[in-house]
Amino acid sequence: MPAIKPTRPRATRADRFMDPTATRHDVPTWPWRMAPAHLLTRRQLTARGLRPGGQPIAGQILWGSRHRPHLRAAYLYDIRFALPKRTATPRQLAALDKANAARRTCPRCTTDVGYTLPTRYGCCLDCLTDFEQRAA
Repeated sequence: MPAIKPTRPRATRADRFMDPTATRHDVPTWPWRMAPAHLLTRRQLTARGLRPGGQPIAGQILWGSRHRPHLRAAYLYDIRFALPKRTATPRQLAALDKANAARRTCPRCTTDVGYTLPTRYGCCLDCLTDFEQRAA
């Protein structure tokens, strides 16, 4: 009977990204869905009405994809140091409304067409001639 070799436990895929003490990576690293609850991504902060507020990156989530050859990363920020999102002033909102109205106004027929004009044509789709439509 052959001798049985002792085997090492196999590392899982998540083990290669588990580095909460930042010994292998520059910042603390966790695999997908394993980060502490107080660390959130920028998008998660935005969903809660918060922003990072100038704080440094507190960690990262790394994951690999079968479809992409490179690693992907999401940076994490501490929710305890996050600040509320800034709101636009009434003058800023008025300036945005004016700029968006200018993007919707056709220079040929000078009407607000209700959608952003395609930059390819420079006018609304009703003002395009048959020749211009065929050339595009």
